[in-house]
Amino acid sequence: MNPSREQMLRRIREAVLEGNRAGDNSPTIPERGQVGYQGAGDDPVARFREEFAIAGGRLHVVAKPSAAAEIVLDLVRARSIRRVLLGEGEVLDALALVESLQAAGCEVLKVGTAADREARFQAEMGLTGVDYLIAETGSIVLASRTDQPRSLSLLPPLHIAVAQRRQILPDLFDVFTASGASVDDLPSCLSIITGPSKTGDIELRLVTGVHGPGEVHVILIE
Repeated sequence: MNPSREQMLRRIREAVLEGNRAGDNSPTIPERGQVGYQGAGDDPVARFREEFAIAGGRLHVVAKPSAAAEIVLDLVRARSIRRVLLGEGEVLDALALVESLQAAGCEVLKVGTAADREARFQAEMGLTGVDYLIAETGSIVLASRTDQPRSLSLLPPLHIAVAQRRQILPDLFDVFTASGASVDDLPSCLSIITGPSKTGDIELRLVTGVHGPGEVHVILIE
């Protein structure tokens, strides 16, 4: 055996043996506490707007659901949208969008319907609720579940998320304590979306909309 390799393996064995001897005498790792916690300052909405804009998103703040629905329809008309993937949830359902979208000339593909795979891939807009908004980073948090599959926010080139003021969290750390659930209770996929999809893989040039939506809007109902 190569002497250098034998020497390296001997050091590894010694280190493992020493670690095993330590047993319960190993020093306890201190709790993280507030290390790294940034918060959102005095105005979480303003902080979210600033960070979301830096990431390339656009925030619309409205007073009531009917105003949120009108912004959705304005975006549909402005971009000549013809096919929409529509999620479900308390906030989104309150907008009562199906008939309005159909009247605007859109085919509406709702979660749980028998729409085929090709139709979903051809959708031009995905409309979701949110689980949380993170003011510190300007991020949207979506937990994957039956009424909120990942395809809603990943497939269409335009993603619109509708949220209420109460869903804003100051900091990323708060996501894991807001619901009171343990780590074991987290969903199989937790998407944290910070602006449009971006990649710098090709010659280190930043390109948007390659692996997901190239345009992301949040409509916030205060």
